[in-house]
Amino acid sequence: MRYYQDFQVGERFVSRGRTITEADIVMFAAFSGDWYPLHVDREYAARSPFGERIAHGMLVLSAASGLMPLTEWAIVAFYGMDRVRFVAPTKIGDTIHVEAEVTEKRDKGDAGGVVSFRQVVKNQRGEDLAVADFKIFMAARGEE
Repeated sequence: MRYYQDFQVGERFVSRGRTITEADIVMFAAFSGDWYPLHVDREYAARSPFGERIAHGMLVLSAASGLMPLTEWAIVAFYGMDRVRFVAPTKIGDTIHVEAEVTEKRDKGDAGGVVSFRQVVKNQRGEDLAVADFKIFMAARGEE
């Protein structure tokens, strides 16, 4: 288990990969209620600037979150997300992974502190798809 004290500014991580499927998009649409045709209507999406259906931005962020080794970290709570940008479409069949860097640590006393990560979601060609600053409240060693 990694605790607040174990993270260092500048430290980098690369996650495992995961392929985004048509089923992912349909299930996310059903779960979220977001049936925007760019995601679920092949004919509509074919006429869009992307030429095909693309994944929901929030699906990409959710999948990216699940790629991180969260069960190996002493997480107290998700603290927030800043500067989110979707810089390229995630298409059906893209295999995504996350490249993250610890950008800041903010001590919150004996309980632990907030670790900030700059996360870049990339596809199998190394193209940036989404970028965001994630903040996670981590327990201090001995406070879990």
